[in-house]
Amino acid sequence: MQLVDTHTHLYASEFNEDRNAVIEKAIQNGINQFFLPNIDIHSIQPMLDLCWSFPNHCFPMMGLHPCSVDQHVEAHLFQIQKWFKKRKFYAVGEIGLDYYWSTEFKAEQIRAFRMQIQWAIQQDLPIVIHSRNSNEDVIAILKDMKHPRLRGIFHCFGGDAAQAAAVVDMGFMLGIGGVITFKNGGLDKAIEDIPLTHLVLETDAPYLAPVPHRGKRNESFYILEVARKLAELKKVGLNQLAEITTHNAQKVFGMLP
Repeated sequence: MQLVDTHTHLYASEFNEDRNAVIEKAIQNGINQFFLPNIDIHSIQPMLDLCWSFPNHCFPMMGLHPCSVDQHVEAHLFQIQKWFKKRKFYAVGEIGLDYYWSTEFKAEQIRAFRMQIQWAIQQDLPIVIHSRNSNEDVIAILKDMKHPRLRGIFHCFGGDAAQAAAVVDMGFMLGIGGVITFKNGGLDKAIEDIPLTHLVLETDAPYLAPVPHRGKRNESFYILEVARKLAELKKVGLNQLAEITTHNAQKVFGMLP
């Protein structure tokens, strides 16, 4: 059985003491591919260092996280865009809109999101979307910028059933993580009618650890808890769920043989 963690921040400082051990543990348990989203100009080098250390397992994205957007957004985007000329990236991400923490730079967030979507279309790359308290705006922007090349993942999907259907109708995958194991998370109802062919697994490590590790540091090994819960909800075997979600992930990121 093989699983893919489509969204994990294994380069984060929370793993400084045991990063290699955390990765090796996951690999030994069948989690063989880790896709790493970028956050800002400061996370680029730690992310790439990890990819150089585990070139057959860790794969980088490049983008500007909406919570990293401020009045200097153009300067940040200029620095980030230059990286696409230096090496291969597997997605433009983590990008999107976040109205939870602050809406001070809402206009700048929207501008950055649109610009990075355009990069993805131009380079034929998927996008990995962070959408918090902003699903309607994100969906509206994606519909407005509709393009045959526009595809990707709604990371840590947290919307309702109608929004889930809208996302899938646009050809996007829903990223399912630890929230699926939360008793009153509501994600189980939101994706009740969404086929497995539109779902991928993720941890968002070190954040959002699944039950029974909730409240602790998350790690990629815990994606097994996510997989077990999703298999239970979808009434399929764990091996079948792993096969389908792994195929979905590899298809999105252009990793299929």
